[in-house]
Amino acid sequence: MGGNRRADPGRPVGITRDRTTTALGGRQVSEFYVVPGPVADRVLRASRTTVAELVRETYLLHEAGASINPDSYFLRFPDKPNSRVIALPGYLGGPVDKIGMKWIASFPDNVSAGRPRASAVLLLNDHATGYPLACLESAGISAARTAASAALAARYLKPADARTVSFVGSGVIARTIADYLPTAVPELTDAVVHDLVPASGANLVRHLGRSLDARFTESLDEALTADIVVFATTAPTPYVGPDVDFRPGQLVLNISLRDIAPEILLRSNNVLDDIDHCLKAETSPHLAERLSGNREFIQGTIGGVVRGEVDPDPGRATVFSPFGLGVLDIAVGSFVLEQARASGEAIVIEDFIGEVTRW
Repeated sequence: MGGNRRADPGRPVGITRDRTTTALGGRQVSEFYVVPGPVADRVLRASRTTVAELVRETYLLHEAGASINPDSYFLRFPDKPNSRVIALPGYLGGPVDKIGMKWIASFPDNVSAGRPRASAVLLLNDHATGYPLACLESAGISAARTAASAALAARYLKPADARTVSFVGSGVIARTIADYLPTAVPELTDAVVHDLVPASGANLVRHLGRSLDARFTESLDEALTADIVVFATTAPTPYVGPDVDFRPGQLVLNISLRDIAPEILLRSNNVLDDIDHCLKAETSPHLAERLSGNREFIQGTIGGVVRGEVDPDPGRATVFSPFGLGVLDIAVGSFVLEQARASGEAIVIEDFIGEVTRW
């Protein structure tokens, strides 16, 4: 078995010259790459504009049918009813042309111990052979693609005079959205943060203060008045009641999916990332479908918005609900892998695949 070493971008990496292997996309099929979290995070921090564009392009590919994005699989635990691990398999065509699966754990009790709620890995496979290519620590990749998705929705769906944003929830996802949002909506000037844990909210206020005039509020009602409202919580069921009315033109980024009573969605424009995916697992859109008995409350997808095929009613608030597509992780993860290999920071395991010929 070959040892672990850093990839050298100056020459092809592979197993020893006296062994016959098949080259594939600048690598040998026997090789496998590992990208640690700190490496992935460095790439992501330096590439937010690129990641945002990758997410936009991926939505367009998905809308055009150049992807395979099956249902996610939820692994749940009787002794931990609020926790789950989710498998998101998929294939993304176009220039990415890779198979992948994100395996992401959501354990909300981690938060009380000062740890992030989510942890994840991403596996990538070659589409030509099916052989595994890489494993990437993926919590940061997942947060980045989620934040880029939220920022894209804000870019296309925000009210014309948007100046204020609020964050309900102040964890990793909220912090990452805060990194992406000002570039997508440069007109923003003020931010409000609401969280049941004021100390966590204060951390996000300090983070937002780098680009916006930010403050904390104990009032959920006040937070719900911003031009753009971002929900990024761990709530399992709606707590924003049916009597709440978002005003016409207001944009609600329903990132955590389960904060808002379904009656509110039935009075709003609704844009999803993928309709079939989002209408399950007790999300607010799923509850709205149950309540109404149909899907007529949905205007379309974010891909349709980008393509100019969805035109929300300006007399209503707009709610963007992204269930989260595995193909977004494949797109962003593939980019991270490419950059990590080029910088020599990807760890290569030689001879990871035991047999590369049948005989």
